[in-house]
Amino acid sequence: MRQINPMKSFYNTHLDLVANVHAPVRRLLMDEIDWSHRLIGIKGSRGVGKTTFLLQYAKERFGNDKKCLYINFNNLYFTEHSLVEFAGKFYEQGGRTLLIDQTFKYENWSQELRICYDSYPELQIIFSGSSVMRLIEDNKDIQDIVALYNLRGFSFREFINLKTGLNLPPHSLDDMLDDQVRITKSIRGKVNPMSFFQDYLIYGYYPFFLENRNYSENLLKTMNMMMEVDILLIKQIDLKYLSKIRRLLYLIMNNAPGPANISQLAVEINTSRATIMNYIKYLKDARLLNTLYLDGEDYPKKPKQLYAHNTNLMHAVFPDNTSQEAERKTFLYNALHAKHKVNTGRHHSDFCVDKKVNFKYDTRSTNRHGSKIYFAVDAMETTNKNEIPLWLFGFLY
Repeated sequence: MRQINPMKSFYNTHLDLVANVHAPVRRLLMDEIDWSHRLIGIKGSRGVGKTTFLLQYAKERFGNDKKCLYINFNNLYFTEHSLVEFAGKFYEQGGRTLLIDQTFKYENWSQELRICYDSYPELQIIFSGSSVMRLIEDNKDIQDIVALYNLRGFSFREFINLKTGLNLPPHSLDDMLDDQVRITKSIRGKVNPMSFFQDYLIYGYYPFFLENRNYSENLLKTMNMMMEVDILLIKQIDLKYLSKIRRLLYLIMNNAPGPANISQLAVEINTSRATIMNYIKYLKDARLLNTLYLDGEDYPKKPKQLYAHNTNLMHAVFPDNTSQEAERKTFLYNALHAKHKVNTGRHHSDFCVDKKVNFKYDTRSTNRHGSKIYFAVDAMETTNKNEIPLWLFGFLY
């Protein structure tokens, strides 16, 4: 067999990728991660920028320092050579931070990460994983040593920063409720958020809108890859069931947000209720759908309502047939869900957050000061007691 010295080739690829990484907005997660951990996992759905995030970190923290190296398990080298072997060579040559992409492509990845962790005490490994992967639940080898984080698509705040060159900060939900007037005034003193809002709802969630390609076609391709690779391959589902999963997604999104009629979906897909529930769970893990449950309930129980994960998906599937109310409620759920536990609302509201605060979407301000509910009001530019501009929820991360 041909003798291979992999390090030079991997380093050259690493340097080229780092030099050419295009990350016009610094993701909030970069400052939320505790980088002192020796094993860090970064989960995210296909298309949200996990590879760019890893390379951006390498560029910021290490520049051209050979102590850091990015590798991708797409490389066929790893069909014949083990991660433990490679990490050992990297470590012997002074390497200290290994960035690993496409983790699910490597068999026994978690076992070998554990061996690397135990064998090379000064080695840090940062790896990316699909949102479909149960990185902790299904991988006991690393449960006690991995620090796990989630990378999401662009928030409305990040989208505005990218479009304007501003550096508007995020605001916690507690701060937003306690000091909404000042926060809203501060933001509107720098930019008119409503002038960017509809564009964000249509194409602002996935970073590849920056590429010179048709966004909707690219997103539809990405959605299919989520089902064909992230769901079928990772969950080891036979290819013959792909058409059922695709049709299920279409039927749900055609009625989203809406009640979860599992029996009717089972009839239309020609499968069992249990299988429908499993498919919905997989689609949720892939971040194509969101499920809304009553407080105290969760999978495998039936959700109360089903949502598209984000508004961009709705516009890609139904470009000329997305209702404003459905679109706005989906935006609100997605924004709240990023940092909080969200269940069905109380007191006739849409959502209950962290078991204590209720929110309801509305189209206009009506001065309901005595209500037990906070209203997320569409096209509202400033706050009014318990009425908050809908767009402001896009600043939660």
